[in-house]
Amino acid sequence: MLELAVVSGKGGTGKTTLTASLAVLIEHKVLADADVDAPDLHLLLKPVKESENPFYGMKKARIIQEKCSSCDICRQVCRFDAIEVINGKYVVDEVACDGCKLCFRKCPDKAIVMEDSLSGHWYVSRTPYGTMVHGLLEVGEENSGKLVTIIRKQAMFLAQKEGVPYVLMDGPPGIGCPVNSTLTGLKYAIVITEPTQSGLMDLERLLDLMEHFGVFPFVVINKYDLAESKSEEIREYVVKRGGKVAGMLPFEKIVVEALSRGEPIVQYAPSSRVTVEIKRIWDYIENEIKRGA
Repeated sequence: MLELAVVSGKGGTGKTTLTASLAVLIEHKVLADADVDAPDLHLLLKPVKESENPFYGMKKARIIQEKCSSCDICRQVCRFDAIEVINGKYVVDEVACDGCKLCFRKCPDKAIVMEDSLSGHWYVSRTPYGTMVHGLLEVGEENSGKLVTIIRKQAMFLAQKEGVPYVLMDGPPGIGCPVNSTLTGLKYAIVITEPTQSGLMDLERLLDLMEHFGVFPFVVINKYDLAESKSEEIREYVVKRGGKVAGMLPFEKIVVEALSRGEPIVQYAPSSRVTVEIKRIWDYIENEIKRGA
């Protein structure tokens, strides 16, 4: 069994568009949406939820009013301004609380407790293309990396249970905590980028991170024909870094039309140039994986 993530140096490069198309093409797999801060794979794959599970991130402070002597120490030491006085009572703003425990440690009356806080949910759903594990953080909540880890573990468990060879993940953009949690332990990842200078710089940072984790990159250059000289520069850079350019997708307006209708492009326009290239890209990646690239 193999985990394969689709990642990008920033949002909006076509990561989810490519993932949804691969979800159609790869016959036996479990799907996972690891972009828990702003998931959107469900918009194209139309999952039907089968189970909903709570996600508890960091603990938040709560003041026990019966024990509080209104000494004001907790409010003074809180660097996040999460403690305020309302109607003469000290209360904690759960949104502002960072869970640092300083008020808990400093309270002389032992009137503050740290409690689990509901930070979001994760789901197991059915799609026309297989089982999908996905999640969503509540507004302003953190610990996205922890939720990504839970989603990955559940997807791997279901893949083993179903006896399928792949877990296909729509990864988060950038190089932050959720991306670290997505890449840790992977052997391969598909990186999608665009032929711009900022796209190249984002790609450089992401490849540095992947090199740190020992993840081999298959790079896809999206809309390559909008700036072919920059696409060639990116191709040469990837080869120099020891990666492989799996393919280059042309710009086609029909992709936008497919997205507006909520369908993967390979299903919406099976004879389009983009669809033909995505199929070729997957054949190439699958063969390289089998060869042990």
